[in-house]
Amino acid sequence: MRLKTSLLHKELVTCVGWTTADELFSCSDDHQILKWNLLTSETSLVVKLQEDIYPIDLHWFPKTVGSKKQSQAEIFVLTSTDGKFHLASKMGRIEKSVEAHKGAVLAGRWNYDGTALITAGEDGQIKIWSKSGMLRSTLASQGSPVYSVAWGPDSDRVLYTSGRQLVIKPLQPSAKVTQWKAHDGIVLKVDWNSVNDLILSGGEDCKYKVWDSFGRVLYSSSSHDYPVTSLSWAPDGEVFAVGSFNTLRLCDKTGWSYALEKPNTGSVFSLAWSADGTQLAGACGNGHVIFAHVVEQHWEWKNFVITLTKRRTMQVRNVVNDAVDVLEFRDRVIKASLAYGHLVVATSLQCYVYKNWNTPLIFDLKEGTVSLILQAEKHFLLVDGAGLYTYSYEGRLISSPKFPGMRADILNAQVVSFSTDTIAIRDKADEKAILLFDTLTGKALRDGKPLIHKLEVLEIALDQCGPPNERKIALIDKNRDLYLTSVRHLGREPKICKIGSMVHSMAWNDAANILCGIQDNQFTVWYYPSAVFTDKELLPKTLYIKDGSEFSHAPHILSYVGTKVTLRQGDGSLVYSSVPPYPALLHEYSTSARWEDALRLCRFAKEQSLWACLAGMAMANRDLTTAEMAYAAIGELPRVQYINFIKEQPSKESSLAHMLMFSGQVQEAEATLLQAGLIYQAIQVNIDLFNWERALELAVKHKTHFLQKFGRKETNKRFLQYAEGVVVDWEKIQAKIEMELSKEREKAANASVRSSVALRR
Repeated sequence: MRLKTSLLHKELVTCVGWTTADELFSCSDDHQILKWNLLTSETSLVVKLQEDIYPIDLHWFPKTVGSKKQSQAEIFVLTSTDGKFHLASKMGRIEKSVEAHKGAVLAGRWNYDGTALITAGEDGQIKIWSKSGMLRSTLASQGSPVYSVAWGPDSDRVLYTSGRQLVIKPLQPSAKVTQWKAHDGIVLKVDWNSVNDLILSGGEDCKYKVWDSFGRVLYSSSSHDYPVTSLSWAPDGEVFAVGSFNTLRLCDKTGWSYALEKPNTGSVFSLAWSADGTQLAGACGNGHVIFAHVVEQHWEWKNFVITLTKRRTMQVRNVVNDAVDVLEFRDRVIKASLAYGHLVVATSLQCYVYKNWNTPLIFDLKEGTVSLILQAEKHFLLVDGAGLYTYSYEGRLISSPKFPGMRADILNAQVVSFSTDTIAIRDKADEKAILLFDTLTGKALRDGKPLIHKLEVLEIALDQCGPPNERKIALIDKNRDLYLTSVRHLGREPKICKIGSMVHSMAWNDAANILCGIQDNQFTVWYYPSAVFTDKELLPKTLYIKDGSEFSHAPHILSYVGTKVTLRQGDGSLVYSSVPPYPALLHEYSTSARWEDALRLCRFAKEQSLWACLAGMAMANRDLTTAEMAYAAIGELPRVQYINFIKEQPSKESSLAHMLMFSGQVQEAEATLLQAGLIYQAIQVNIDLFNWERALELAVKHKTHFLQKFGRKETNKRFLQYAEGVVVDWEKIQAKIEMELSKEREKAANASVRSSVALRR
């Protein structure tokens, strides 16, 4: 992070606020409001306030209101020491002054959609006002001053300080209030981010802390030399800034520090990020306004490392031959992403797509700030305040999915996932629902019905390989359980199967459907997660587990490319872990049905986990010979016997039914048999599974009777009822069964004759 400071006010500067990405207003105890233009480096006086107005806090009216987007903010609220707040226009004219509190008004904040304003005072009261400045309600009143307030992500809760405590109060009168002791000194500043739902607090105990919205501490800093006087989340929720006496820090959302600057500023009283998250301004105690730009960001992919060296310049380094390229941009870089051999860079007005480093493809962006870029093999997804847009790497707009209640400004990489044919978005209104869209058309999949999970979903990820109809989505829910399910389905709703618990972070491989995750302090790789659909008991045998002792507390997976997994540790350092290359090869052989090569690979590697993967893949692709060998290699004899039994089945239908039985899909198996007219077998399947009721139902329906002797007394009423009315003739039953079997053999023989005749022709 690099800093540039300029000095203009004569007195202590109390607050700053951005109107556009290049224009800032600042207020000072010398009663002046100044306007700073960063493009021309000019500073002009907007207005000189009355002598009795000493400003404390300034907040611009939000730019997005509903779906209407203002190009720039028009009014701002200014709170002052005389107990009033003032609504002022961009020209500096005070439109309205409202008596709000006894003593100073210490904070004033608009909510996200601009429908309400909250003020906090030295008198310990918190009040909510309408846009025009009419009092709506007094939310709370307490004995000590409220130094700072923040709105919750949906503007339905308010966070405020109460001495050493933090309080979250919902606007509904009956809802539960959350309150906890946050610091050992008075809490001076709070901020709550709408994208990641995390809370920041800083206090007189010289520490800053990160909390989740339930009040659980996620990070607590060591003590600084001076109290933390200001802090602020960047709009996208990835980083935050902390200000103290002669100190400015840039930190990651998990708490560790990227950069520490020691500018000569006095205490930094207020920090504000520009809307695109690239610049930061601070109001300083010695009359400075400090400006900072985020630079030195890094992106890595295979043998390339890209660094943002200046605001409009990137350096590309190939670590294999040390070749260096420099990329220049017209405007400042806001977001970038590097994957699948392409670099996508979004500046404030344009998007650049690089495949080779000399000739980018450039197209203009409709809206300003891009908040997220996701890449897949053939397309990439841009998210800005107005919506989501899918582009091809040739720069063609492919689709723009829309759904009711869409708030694109609060989407991040955890709740949006993207693959070549599917876009998945965790719904903000109902966090148990996942909305699925077709990448190419932008239309909703599954007839517009979302995928519903039983608990709130925290993170989602789509696999990247294979045909669209086999697309899988992995999700982590509130209990930190990891589930897997199919995205597209014909007929019945696909099962959502649990494949792991205590999972904190996950990522799919870019070239094979292999999933890795941090599971309960261990690094786990699911070589073949889809095994859970063919044979549940196979799944634990397909895992690769590495002890987590080589990683520090709570590492987060950044990417999984080839055989290399990149993890970010709790202290911010990057560590790399490698995964054996065989599973990816096995996936490749399986998709191209090269079973001989797959067997050879497993015999060469001599690993149980590979044999287990092969068994699952062969069963999924209905290659029984390979499956039999693989199951034999891991000592699963009952399954080998069952596979032999399937092979002996006379017709395709019955072998298909037994394969479905193998995967635990009983209803599908029964339906297959009934469709083929194999009623006795369908009844037998239910008898084998002790589904007596269903077996009887089928027997009565198809007027076929059966009774099984178990040497036990019959207790089921329906059976007793039919037992009285039906005369059992075992010879007839046997003859019926024989007839069905011979019919089936005949059918199978005819089918094979037909196919050989067709071949001869």
